[in-house]
Amino acid sequence: MDLIARSPQQIGNALRRFRTERSLRQADLGAMARLQQATVSKLEGGNPEARLQTLADVLAALDLELVIRPRTKADPADIEDLF
Repeated sequence: MDLIARSPQQIGNALRRFRTERSLRQADLGAMARLQQATVSKLEGGNPEARLQTLADVLAALDLELVIRPRTKADPADIEDLF
């Protein structure tokens, strides 16, 4: 599932959705990413102190939007063949 995000809040909502789909708590994700639970909470809340605001501003300036999706499982050699 692809999600389009145009603001820090939307980015945080997308992260939260992917986390909860995997039945992970914020603390679980924090441990996996070597972050504190509070940092995960800030990211999901779209808190500008989490530096999401800078990302959103740059994307807006470039007229882009961020799509968050699971990484491809293709073999690197298969991807190279596309080019």
